[in-house]
Formats: sequence, structure tokens, C-alpha cells
Amino acid sequence: MAASFRWVLQLHKDVPKAARFYSEGLGFTTNVCTLRWAELQSGPLKLALMHSPNEQVMQKGYSSLLSFTVTDINSTVTKLMALGAELDGPIKYEIHGKVAAMRCSDGHVLGLYEPV
Repeated sequence: MAASFRWVLQLHKDVPKAARFYSEGLGFTTNVCTLRWAELQSGPLKLALMHSPNEQVMQKGYSSLLSFTVTDINSTVTKLMALGAELDGPIKYEIHGKVAAMRCSDGHVLGLYEPV
């Protein structure tokens, strides 16, 4: 039997703040949210958020990259910035659609894609 996918896990300094970021900014459903653990869902994808005060683990590098297809990249970028994200370079207008890279407050990179 092959292994089955369970979730994508990210470490965060403030789990409730991160859960709010994904639920309000990207429309994830929050299944569980405590100070140390959260599980969010978008379709079949589960995102697990776990508390980690360890600054060495939480370096603002490219730790994980989550990529999302969105219907309106400009409004999504605006919502996420209001929730503490930063654009990591400009929105790019490619032949296949718009793309943007953002960092949440803990430095995780989010890729956004709006197809043509």
C-alpha cells in the first residue's frame, strides 16, 4: 500500500494569527485552532499550523512554498497585505496569467496565480 498524503505543515510563532491569515485571506475553513495547533482545509488539502518559538527554525528563508489559484489576484494581495503579508517582488503579468509571491508574517512564501 502506498503512503497517503496527510497535510502540509508550517511552523508559526502565532498560530491563531496564522490561521486567521489563511482563513480570512484565502478562504480556508478552520477545523481546529488552539494556541499551539491549527488545522485548516481547502477542498481536499489540509494545512496544519504548529507553534514554534524557536527563531532558528523560523528563519525568513524559503522554508515552504504554498501555491494558490485565485480569481482576483489584486484583491487577494490587498487582503493578505492587510493581514500582515508582504509582496516579494511585483505582480507579474505572464502570458498564461498573473503571478505573485508573498510572505506571511512568519516569512513563509505564498505563490498566487490568476489564470487568464
